[in-house]
Amino acid sequence: MEKIPISDLAITVVEPSAMQGRIIHQRLQDLDVSKVELFHDGQTALDNIKQSIPDLVISSMYLPDMTGTDLVLGLRADPALEAVPYMLISSETSWASLDPIRQAGVVAILPKPFAAEDLKRALYSTVDLIMPDEQALADIQLDELKVLVVDDSSLARKHISRVLTNLGIAQIETAKNGREAVAMIEANYYDLVVTDYNMPEMDGEALTRYIRENSSQNAIPILMVTSEANDSRLSAVQQAGVSGICDKPFEPDAVRQMLQNLMS
Repeated sequence: MEKIPISDLAITVVEPSAMQGRIIHQRLQDLDVSKVELFHDGQTALDNIKQSIPDLVISSMYLPDMTGTDLVLGLRADPALEAVPYMLISSETSWASLDPIRQAGVVAILPKPFAAEDLKRALYSTVDLIMPDEQALADIQLDELKVLVVDDSSLARKHISRVLTNLGIAQIETAKNGREAVAMIEANYYDLVVTDYNMPEMDGEALTRYIRENSSQNAIPILMVTSEANDSRLSAVQQAGVSGICDKPFEPDAVRQMLQNLMS
């Protein structure tokens, strides 16, 4: 199926500042995106989204009546809206503030001011979520792969599973932490483990070390998906034996390239 051009995307922008709203609108118009609706508060935007579902929601972090976190969680809580791609544009840099949004599954988190090229890339990621490239991994029998997704966030598990499903992977099982994953790995065979880093009971590093040192499936590819920014921790994860590390937001193109490298 031929992909739609980014110019055909229908986008809802939620931005309390009239000036910032005009800037975002103009940047989208520069990319030939004309189907843009602008709202200044979260609830009005949500009510409109329920009536006419857009291809992408772009919002600021701080709205008059809620935060960007509240907005994306509102989308994810509605079965009709949970798959709508979401992008945050914010000057917020706090890890604690941004991590819940990363866990909920976002197309991108862009700073203010943002680069036009980053916005363009995020729009292409949106198209990728809506209409994944079915030929990019044609040499891999994706429908035969059995994948275990490990993450303590139910939203993150859903988002990661959705991206993998869109890529053509049908056999996906999930675990809430490393300890639960260990029990599943001992009882089943998997072709790939996709795991978060920060988890209770047994984190991603401990799970990776267990698989590499104690499991009968010690050669299984392990893809770490994490918002962790601490270089020393990421280095420890690499030394533990992960096959690849992918950032949250979980971009389809990055995942596709990782799968190509891991499974070829």
